[in-house]
Amino acid sequence: MSIQESKTELPENYEALRAAANRTSSWRDRLAAVEELGKFNTPSTIDVLTHRMNNDTVYRVQEAAYRKLRSFGEDVKQPARRKGELIRGANKTFVRIKKSLPREHSYEAFKEKLRNMRLDLYDAYEGDKGDEFDAWLKSTWEGLLRR
Repeated sequence: MSIQESKTELPENYEALRAAANRTSSWRDRLAAVEELGKFNTPSTIDVLTHRMNNDTVYRVQEAAYRKLRSFGEDVKQPARRKGELIRGANKTFVRIKKSLPREHSYEAFKEKLRNMRLDLYDAYEGDKGDEFDAWLKSTWEGLLRR
């Protein structure tokens, strides 16, 4: 089988890649799945890539899906980077977590509880903010209202 032929058939691990592409708790897994699925030009992989391009909370994943779809010759528009809350109700969740901790808790305690309680939310913002994530989260934590 030639390389060209293999690119028009589903990969053997398609179901695992599809599951990874939809894993809300890991933008890295979604990005890796998009990169791998982007090697296979099939209706099923195009469907998964289109969904990630249109619906992922992390812009890097959206952009990677867009690039793969364009490389297949798909007529798609580059996704716009979201502004504000990536996940609806995120700020309320941050406030609830802060209020659930002792009054004099540390930033590290807040960060750990957020990661444990809402890994999907933590992961989305980490993927979106990149190297600026820690500074952004600490600033957000400092600005949250207290009881």
